[in-house]
Amino acid sequence: MVDNSYANKSIKCTVTSCENHNNSQNYCALDSITVGTHEVNPTECKCTDCENFVAKCTC
Repeated sequence: MVDNSYANKSIKCTVTSCENHNNSQNYCALDSITVGTHEVNPTECKCTDCENFVAKCTC
């Protein structure tokens, strides 16, 4: 489980629906991330993805 109180100041993130998002700041709580793509030949920013995204449980 990720310590969401940790804010990695090297990885800015505004995706609050991600389990890895810091609880109180717009940073990732992971030490590192992997950026990938869902396109064969990405040509725009929106073609890239954070491959560490995990949806927060709304249980």
